[in-house]
Amino acid sequence: MAAPTTLFQRHIGIDYSGAGAPESRLPGIRVFESSPLLPPHEVRFGHHWSRRELAQWLSHEINSQGPAIIGIDHGFSFPLAYMEKYNLGPTWGDLLIDFTTHWPTAALGARVSDIRKGSGAARLGSPRWKRLCEYRSGSAKSVFHFGVPGSVAHSTHAGIPWLHNFRTLFASSIHFWPFDNWAPRPGVSVIAEIYPSLWKSRYPRPDLTGDQLDAFATSSWLRDADISGELSAAFHPNLTSHERVQAGLEGWILGVY
Repeated sequence: MAAPTTLFQRHIGIDYSGAGAPESRLPGIRVFESSPLLPPHEVRFGHHWSRRELAQWLSHEINSQGPAIIGIDHGFSFPLAYMEKYNLGPTWGDLLIDFTTHWPTAALGARVSDIRKGSGAARLGSPRWKRLCEYRSGSAKSVFHFGVPGSVAHSTHAGIPWLHNFRTLFASSIHFWPFDNWAPRPGVSVIAEIYPSLWKSRYPRPDLTGDQLDAFATSSWLRDADISGELSAAFHPNLTSHERVQAGLEGWILGVY
C-alpha cells in the first residue's frame, strides 16, 4: 500500500516529566511513534526513560529516517510578563540563554525543586501569569503553577534547557515551532509544544496508563492530522498580527486555534 502524502515521515508524541534529576529513570516519561502507514507504538515498551537518555535518543533520531514531527508535553517559553520583569528579549534565544544560566536543570544531579530555592530564585515567575496560548486553550495551566494536579511547571523548568541544547546542536536541521517561523521549512524535522488533553478523548485506550495515553494520543493526532491536512492548518492559528508577535516569543500550543 502506498503511503499517503504527508509533511512528515514520523510522528512522535512525548509525555514529559520534571521529577527527579536528569539521570533519574521515570515512569512518567513515555514515547510513542507512528508513521503514515503504521499506527502508534510505544518506543521501548516498559522502559523507564530519564530526561538525559531521552535527549540522547532524540539526538540520534532527528532526521535519521526522514523528517519527523515531535510533540513534547511541556512549555517551551514563558509569558510576556516574565520577559518584561527581567528585561529579556527580543528573541526566544535570549530567553533560553538567560534561563539556562539561572536554571541549569540539565546538569547531573540537578533537581527543579532545589534550583528553585537556589540560583533559580533570581528568575521566578508568578502562577498568575499565563501565556496567550494558555488563555486561548481555556484549561492549560500557567507554566509557573507548581504543585497542582495537571501542572506543567516542573516539566517546563526541567525541559527548556534540553531545547536550548538541541537548538545549539541542530540549528539548521530542526524547526522549533513557532519560534523559527509559523510555517515549518519543508523536509525539516519540527519540535512543537503540545497539550495532550486536547486529544485524549478522541483516542480512548483503557489498557494504557495516563502517561502512556498522553503520548499515544499525541502521536495519534499528529499522524491523523498530517494525513488529513489538519496539521497544515494547525501551524497557522487564528491570531492577529499583534498576537502573532507575542506568541512568537511566548510560544504556542500546537492544535490550539
